[in-house]
Amino acid sequence: MGRLDPDAPGAREALARWREPGMLGLRFSFHTPLLRQPFLDGRFDWVWGEAERLDLPVMVLLHQAYLGRLEPIARAHPRLKLVIDHLGLVNGEKDAHAFRDLDHLLALAALPNVAAKASALPCYSGEAYPYRGLHGYVERVVEAFGPRRVFWGTDLTRLPCTYRQAITMFTDEMPFLDPDALEWVMGRGVVEWLDWKT
Repeated sequence: MGRLDPDAPGAREALARWREPGMLGLRFSFHTPLLRQPFLDGRFDWVWGEAERLDLPVMVLLHQAYLGRLEPIARAHPRLKLVIDHLGLVNGEKDAHAFRDLDHLLALAALPNVAAKASALPCYSGEAYPYRGLHGYVERVVEAFGPRRVFWGTDLTRLPCTYRQAITMFTDEMPFLDPDALEWVMGRGVVEWLDWKT
């Protein structure tokens, strides 16, 4: 997933050739006021239609409180595949406070072209492994989106646990995820969503 500056000279031409160096899609980070303002100002508006036309999935890091701004984009571009990174959580926030706006994410589950990436979740817990306080939130997300549109991930460099624990938190500690659901959440879903030839 590569990054694109929508205001850069030649941005449209670069997007047309996006897959040539092996990119599967785009990733935008709108998680700080400075990065978010161009999105709110509409400077990315042309990108959504072009990404849809070129069949380029887009991953977006946008906090839950702002996710309502993605709904009209997803509705206007029904073939544009959007993924919400880190469930739209705010770095540094923990537990119930971090998930206070979860309903904004869950509302997007009604749109079949929106998925959620359940990545870096241990970072949003004040507990120790297996982070039981997170499990109910994950269950709500999986119930809303279905296991085919919830993608496990780590963001390993900032995790407060081992890579293995980031895996087993899902595979061993969340009994609501049956074997079929785990297959989708733990990799099959994102591979199919991105049309990733492995």
